[in-house]
Amino acid sequence: MTLLIAGLIVFLGVHSVRIFADDWRTARVAAMGPLAWKAVHSVISIAGFALIVYGYGLAREAPVDLWNPPLFTRHLASLLTLPVFVLIAAAYVPGTHIRAALKHPMILGVKAWALAHLLANGRLADVVLFGAFLAWAILDFRAARLRDRKLGTTCPAKGALRDIVVVVIGLAAWAVFALMLHGPLIGVRPFG
Repeated sequence: MTLLIAGLIVFLGVHSVRIFADDWRTARVAAMGPLAWKAVHSVISIAGFALIVYGYGLAREAPVDLWNPPLFTRHLASLLTLPVFVLIAAAYVPGTHIRAALKHPMILGVKAWALAHLLANGRLADVVLFGAFLAWAILDFRAARLRDRKLGTTCPAKGALRDIVVVVIGLAAWAVFALMLHGPLIGVRPFG
């Protein structure tokens, strides 16, 4: 559990700089340059992610059950993650109505992903992992919306075709991950 927590601190910590120290971040980007900042951010993120994966794997070897969720919550979580993939796709396609309406679809996707997994899992490692991501996403979404209001940031939509593309990509990615990859990668088959 220690490595999982350490990974969460590193990964979510580096992703929380804009929440808690946006002025410091702006000064660092100006001093280092955007590419150097992104490189450092990426290396730290990858290290944190590796610790999360390894620590979560170790924690699953000696599980601590807090509660046993009903079987239907696994299926509910699978369905709740469907819009997550659409939201993640919308984060990378500018000019969608989805992005215009939600402003930060990636963060909302993380919220929905974490909540879905909290509903379906009752082990301590799951609560720590998904609870940490849910708490971070709530704080990050709030900070991002405040920053948007302060800067007057808008995300104008440029046509319905982009939304259709996002939905198709999101649904296809969900199907591939849920039906083919989740089992081999995570060890849990959402529909099996």
